[in-house]
Amino acid sequence: MVAQEIRVNNFGRVAVLMGGTSAEREISLISGRAVLDALLASGIEAFAFDPAEQPIWTLPHHTPDCAFMILHGRQGEDGTMQAALELMGIPYSGSGVMASALAMDKLRTKLVWSAVGIPTPRWHILKSAADLAVAQKKLGLPLVIKPAHEGSSIGVTVVHNEADLLAAFDVARKLDSLVLAEEFVVGQELTSAVLGERVLPVVRIEAPEGRYDYANKYFTDVVHYHCPAGLTEEKEAEVAASSRQAFDSLGCRGWGRADLIMRADGSLTFLEMNTAPGMTGHSLVPIAARAVGIDFPALVQAILAEVRRG
Repeated sequence: MVAQEIRVNNFGRVAVLMGGTSAEREISLISGRAVLDALLASGIEAFAFDPAEQPIWTLPHHTPDCAFMILHGRQGEDGTMQAALELMGIPYSGSGVMASALAMDKLRTKLVWSAVGIPTPRWHILKSAADLAVAQKKLGLPLVIKPAHEGSSIGVTVVHNEADLLAAFDVARKLDSLVLAEEFVVGQELTSAVLGERVLPVVRIEAPEGRYDYANKYFTDVVHYHCPAGLTEEKEAEVAASSRQAFDSLGCRGWGRADLIMRADGSLTFLEMNTAPGMTGHSLVPIAARAVGIDFPALVQAILAEVRRG
């Protein structure tokens, strides 16, 4: 069947999938409520659906025409819910099964990006605490230790001293059986959002002492977001083109957000791709959208307009 785009203001009944069981549940609920409120305020029939409170297989009983996917983390952003929706024949926003699974897996994302020439920090797989010495020798200090399948900086530690390596590994290992040590890249923290065929303006993140962690991302006002980012026209275009390549190389669709670092020499290093970015009051995609005149309700509708019927 030829794919057909769902037209704006003709979405039918929209299920907003939020919450879930991941470590990012709280943020997903905040994002989901914001999306739901925007849809309802726009006169679009919508309802909340939390897979942690009712089985996903009961979703068809609510007769949705499509789903807005704003589940973050595992069992939501990693391809599992996308696969369930595919089996139930319910169109949904964002990336499909394969791209969602790839982007949620930081190791596989790195492997794909390295294969197509997208720069990403050097890394070492930590199978056990015994690998920490090898990682330190290979990457030096400071380095970043992180679980491979978490978002929102959950379980991520920047290690400056050798004595702190084991504790950082233990934090990440409690969350994930796959742990990465990653080169610590110094530079300006940037984010670049893709929306359909366009790349939105770059946002530059200015966090206190560089701590753009879970708490500062969502629950404080100490982080400053700059959009426009203050880049030259040429650098902005380079970031946009590279972000588009990073997005396409993973097979992403609809919308997403690339996180990256610009070093002092202007070179770019891509950290990860988010296929269901946050939509909270502190979130980055709405900030980028506002810079080009797209308010929050219009952004939500634009994301839904990218849904394809199979």
